[in-house]
Amino acid sequence: NHFKLRKDTLKQKKYNIYTNDTIILIVSGVGKYNTTLALNFIYDNFIIKRSINIGICGCLDENIPIGTLFCTNKKLLDIKYNKLSTYDEVITSKSNIKTNLVDMEGSYFYDISLKFIRNSNILIFKVVSDYLSSKRPSKDFVSNLITKSLNKLEYYI
Repeated sequence: NHFKLRKDTLKQKKYNIYTNDTIILIVSGVGKYNTTLALNFIYDNFIIKRSINIGICGCLDENIPIGTLFCTNKKLLDIKYNKLSTYDEVITSKSNIKTNLVDMEGSYFYDISLKFIRNSNILIFKVVSDYLSSKRPSKDFVSNLITKSLNKLEYYI
């Protein structure tokens, strides 16, 4: 809604894809498998100049408020930076975690995108959604977290 995207039903029906004249948004789902399939579809069917992953992450530091936005692969002037680790399963324990933020697709997104576009055109944004909870957040909760960050993200999109 923020970018006035419309659902694209011409290319295929497997993914929820929304477009306007300059933006293509694909809702890939969580994890390596979903991310890999969605990105391969996008890169095979569209000309992509900049690739941006926007999603949620767990956080080890409970002093960081839920809803805090981070860029995890570049230091930007107006958005907090923190490193991210990607895991294939939900992480609920702080043991052996080397970064403050964890997710289930960020590194896969980066590695796949790097095959198609330059590093300088890849951005990974994560919004803190929990403190290593095993409970999957609702779609409405995730949507609200990301919507609250859109004004900060708009410049980069």
